[in-house]
Formats: sequence, C-alpha cells, structure tokens
Amino acid sequence: MENKFLPICKQDMIDRGWEQLDFVIVTGDAYVDHHSFGTAIISRVLENAGYKVGIIAQPDWKSTDDFMKLGEPRLGFLVNSGNMDSMVNHYSVSKKRRDKDMYSPGGKMGLRPDRAVIVYCNKIREAYKDANIAIGGLEASLRRFAHYDYWGDKVRKSILIDSGADLLVYGMSERQIVEVANALNYGFDPKYIRHINGTCYIADSKEEIYDDYVEIPSYKDVCSSKEEYAKAFKIQYDEQDPYRGKVIIQRHGDKYLVQNKPEPPLNREELDKVYALPYAKDYHPIYKEMGGIPAIEEVKFGIVSSRGCFGSCSFCAITFHQGRAVQSRSHESILDEAKYITELPDFKGYIHDVGGPTANFRHEACKKQITKGACKHRQCLHPDPCKNLKVDHTDFLELLRKVRNLPKVKKVFVRSGIRYDYVMADKNDKFFKELVEHHVSGQLKVAPEHIAEEVLEHMQKPAGNTYDKFREKFFRLSERAGKKQYIIPYLMSSHPGSTLNSAIELAEYLRDIKYQPEQVQDFYPTPGTLSTTMFYTGIDPLTMKPVYVPKSKQEKAMQRALLQYSAPRNYDLVHAALVEAGREDLIGFNPRCLIKPREARGYSNRSMNSKNSNNKVSRGRNSSRNNESKSRGKNDRNNQSSKKFSKSSKPMKKKRR
Repeated sequence: MENKFLPICKQDMIDRGWEQLDFVIVTGDAYVDHHSFGTAIISRVLENAGYKVGIIAQPDWKSTDDFMKLGEPRLGFLVNSGNMDSMVNHYSVSKKRRDKDMYSPGGKMGLRPDRAVIVYCNKIREAYKDANIAIGGLEASLRRFAHYDYWGDKVRKSILIDSGADLLVYGMSERQIVEVANALNYGFDPKYIRHINGTCYIADSKEEIYDDYVEIPSYKDVCSSKEEYAKAFKIQYDEQDPYRGKVIIQRHGDKYLVQNKPEPPLNREELDKVYALPYAKDYHPIYKEMGGIPAIEEVKFGIVSSRGCFGSCSFCAITFHQGRAVQSRSHESILDEAKYITELPDFKGYIHDVGGPTANFRHEACKKQITKGACKHRQCLHPDPCKNLKVDHTDFLELLRKVRNLPKVKKVFVRSGIRYDYVMADKNDKFFKELVEHHVSGQLKVAPEHIAEEVLEHMQKPAGNTYDKFREKFFRLSERAGKKQYIIPYLMSSHPGSTLNSAIELAEYLRDIKYQPEQVQDFYPTPGTLSTTMFYTGIDPLTMKPVYVPKSKQEKAMQRALLQYSAPRNYDLVHAALVEAGREDLIGFNPRCLIKPREARGYSNRSMNSKNSNNKVSRGRNSSRNNESKSRGKNDRNNQSSKKFSKSSKPMKKKRR
C-alpha cells in the first residue's frame, strides 16, 4: 500500500509531494503505526484533521542532525518519550539498567536518553531556536507538577519548566491536540494558547490567569516540606476531574505553572473514530532487518476495548492520566478490528485479549459520574463497592460472545486483568461462568497485591476475604466446566504501609494456599501516583497521617524474600526477617513453619552463600516483559503459574475483616 506509513525522511515527503510538514513528532519509541502506541494515535488524529505530519523516532541526541532531517515544521514539534516514562523504561526498581527495551528494534537498549522529553526539547531548541514545541505522552503528563523523582531521589520542577517547551498536553490528548493545532494554524503564539482543557502553560503572574483557580504549595515549599508536598498532591488528586475539577496553579520561582481542567473523555462515537483511522498496524519496515519491535507482539492479536478506570489503586497512574471515567468502544468497532486480526497471515485462531486498564470495566461507575464527575472524597470500590456503583457485566459478556463466534476464531482470552471484587459484587454469575469456560488461557491474572489489611488500606484495594471467595468460586466453576485452570495473583512487596509483619502475614497466607509465586514486584515509585507521594513523604495525603515506608535495601530484600520463602536462595533473608520480627515460631519442623532451623539444613551461612552463587535458580526467567507503566499494566512479574496453586488450596484460617 503506497504511503502506508507517515514520512520519516525527506524522500517520503517528496513522494507525497510535500515541501514542508505542519508537525514533526519526536518520540523515544521506534515508529510503530499501531493504535496501542501514542505516537501513532496522535499522528493519525492530526492527519485526519488535515495536517501534514512526519515522525522522527529515536533520534541520535548527541547532535542536531536527526532533529533537522525533516526540516523545520510550519506549526511546531510535538515531543514525547514513548509509551513509557524513559526512566522506568531504562531502570528496574533497584535502579539497575535493564537489558532490553521492548519499544526499540531488536529490543536494543540505549536508543533513547534518560529524561527523553527534556533532552529532545533542548536539541530542538539548539537546531531551531524559535520553533514551537508542545510536549505530551506519559512522561510529560505525569510530571506536569513539581514531582518526586525516584531515580534522582529529589523533587524536580514541572517538566514544562525543565524542558523549555511552550505547552504541555496531558492525558490521552486526541481532542486537545487538534484544538492546539488549530490555534497554531490560526496564528496564535503557543505561549498564549491558554484556553484549552487538558493543557498546562506558564504564566508570568496570577493576573494572567482568567479562570477561577486553586493554588497549591509552590515548588520551593514542596522541596522544603514533605507535609507541603503531601498537601499539594492531595489537591491535584481531588481536582483531577473534567466536570467538577478546578484550574490548579503552582508557583515556580517568579512564574506560575497553570493546569487547565482535564479534557472530558471521548464519547463512544469519538473513540470509535480514533480506532478506525488508517493505521498500518505494524512497525515501520526499516526495522525488519534489525529484528522488529518486540512490543508489537504483545498487542498484535489483542484488542483495546476501553480506557479509564474507576478502581483507583494508589500505585497506579491511570487515574492521573486517563481518568476515572471509563470509555469503551462499540461492539461494531471491536468486531471490525477482530475481523481484521483474523485475516493476518500469522493469525492462529487466538485473540489474545479484549480489555483495557481493567478488562471488565466497560461503562461509567454510576450515572452521576457522566454529568457531575467522580466523587471527590469517595472511591467507587474502596473500602467497599459504593451503593450507587453500577455492577453489570452484560455488555462485556455480549461482546465476548460475538468475538468468539467469528469465523476463524478458536478462542478469545481476557489477559489484561480483571477486577475480582467487581466480579464478586455482581449478583449474576453468567459472566464469571463464561469467563471460566471460554476466556481463560489456563491461567487467569488478578491482582490482590497483598493480604494484610494495613497494606491494602493504603493501596486502596479490597480487604477482607473477597479474594478467598473469588478463588474458591473460580476453582469450583473450573471443576464444573471440566477444566484444570490456575490463578496468577500479582503480589507486591514493600508498598507504603507494609512492615515485616505484614510481609510475614502474606507469606503465611501463601503457605496456607500452597502457592509460591515465580516472581514478585517491589513497589516502584513512579511519578503521578498516590503511593509515590506516601513513599517520599511518609504521609498518606488523603488523611495527612503518618504511614510506615520500608526504604532500606535490607528490609525491602527481606520483604521480597518472604513472598518466596521456600526458595533456597532466600533462606538467609527469610531467617533474618523472622528473627528481627520476633517470629522464630515460624522456624522449625511444624507444618506451619516457613523454614527449617539452619542446623537442620546441613550448611552454614557461608555454605549457603556459596551455594546461591553457584546454583542460580532459573525459575522466573521467562518473564514476558519488564514494563512498569500507565497504568499499571505489566510489571516485572512472571506470567507462568506455579502448579502448586490448585483448587484444593485452603484459605487462611486467620479471620480478616
């Protein structure tokens, strides 16, 4: 197909008969023209609005040459770091450099800089001093206010200040990027485009701000006081709503960062149009000889059916980026994509996923949310499902039935994860039954994250025995369906609120259900989340009360080891944790003990260390990807089940709220 991809070089422009582009998008990802990639969506939305767009993917930032290869655009540069924050992309939670970049050709690392948005903007300014620059994407969106930066262990200014860009577009951005483009096309100076929701700009004084606003503690204040930082985040959190939210300003020296209210979410018709644009749905052919782009394999046979999430987990940035209002595509839109997938030459009959941030959220939480916004001081599912919550899986179930009945489709899986407490709140079992019978690929991913109430409270996850009831029902329904299936529970160690005793409680629970996870995830403090604020300040900003935060390497290692207490490599850490917590009762030969006494194992500390260094455990090395993201998505966890987690597992005897 001629001109299947947008221009990436001058020859592409010549082939289209273009002398100058309207916009050049500079991105930290390789160029993949698939709607799971932000660059693809924004470029196609602008193209659909009548603008000429080119792509500079993963430019060499050591010179200006790559930034000039398409010439200076008529209206401006649009800059993003890619689908992930560049620092999360580069470093694990232990701040070690990752081995692979799934968004680069052949998985090669080093093709984008740290803090890519800032670096790219600086190089563009070097090449074209007076060029218009707007920044967006996840990295810009989540760093729009003064924010704690885990990798530098300090508070950084708004990325709009540090990058020197003219405008910041936050959120999913389809509607506002066209408004920005139109304003530039009409001749507006970008520094004075101040009326568009879902954008941030810099003002010299408060007198320049015409809307009613709320002022949060300044950059200087949040740097000097953790209490002020927590207060600032609380206001950001409360006002993150397109219907009831207010304009927020934050002083940075002698200037003011101004965040306009969030852009209202797209309606179903608008969302369908975005996903119907002429994407190539593949990576650019220049990458073929380099091994392709690994990230495409995760989405090639899957379908994004929705956006937004009213689950509001504390450690997830989706609320801050996509919002709490769920938007979903029509059945017709999704079926059209499913039919396209079935015609791909390498399709083998399996739709890998139909989902979104939370697969079983297909509609708004309640009627009020549509017109008045989400509740300011009440969550939809925490600590219990709201009485006004609309609990209904009918639409999702009908959709799954339609997709699985398409010709050439053997199976349709739901792999993006479901909210199990929402499933349990549904009085109708039809969805759960059909999920078990038709849509589990042998393993179902759910995210209890922890079991200790004090941790779950700070995570804003369901406490009590909801997860136990879900497990029991899952195995019961699987047995009735004649299927041997397993649950993959995502678990997190060292989250704010988690003490050694909390980790031990979770270890005991895992012992009782006879399950040992292949891999667990340490809490990763990423910009824009409630949990990161707790990590940095030691304060829960929703209550302004102190919260315990495990920060030392030793304690974090012990908490992580406790969740894999039976692994020989973890013996010393588990032993040290139990002794420190005064839980030597769990060291012995009783069936309820986690480990045996050291002398009974026939080796000393030194021999244990030697054994660990020479006998590396291979379990957990098949992780599908290292990607702590947006939304949460897919962390450094293994998607393979320990077959010990069976239907015969018994719930923990200890009564929980």
